[in-house]
Amino acid sequence: MAIRQKRVFFPWEKPKGLLGALGRARTRQVLVGGAALFMGILTWRREEHAAAVRATRASLTTATRALYTYRADHAGACPKEIAQLRELGYVHETPVDAWGRPLRLVCPGRKYPAGFDLSSDGPDGLMGGLDRVE
Repeated sequence: MAIRQKRVFFPWEKPKGLLGALGRARTRQVLVGGAALFMGILTWRREEHAAAVRATRASLTTATRALYTYRADHAGACPKEIAQLRELGYVHETPVDAWGRPLRLVCPGRKYPAGFDLSSDGPDGLMGGLDRVE
């Protein structure tokens, strides 16, 4: 008679479901790769937003300089709208933010009553929203 030997299986030796089919080592690689991909996408989106804010601030700086020049040429008066800066030759293009919307000009300004306020409505486009760029 042959003696049957019992074999002891460790948990990683038996394939159990999807994790067992992939193997524990591959599962760890897949999970780490997925987490790295998620973090990469999150970082990319954050940097994309930061780049748009930087571009909008550059546009605000250019428009502010043009407004100071306009006001110096017109005895301290402000243009009725920001598009007049382009029409009168103070800028080459109508100043817009990184999301393609024209900048918002308020004259006289709320912060500076003797001057003007120039801002962007931000990515959501809502006037005075929490994500506006000034």
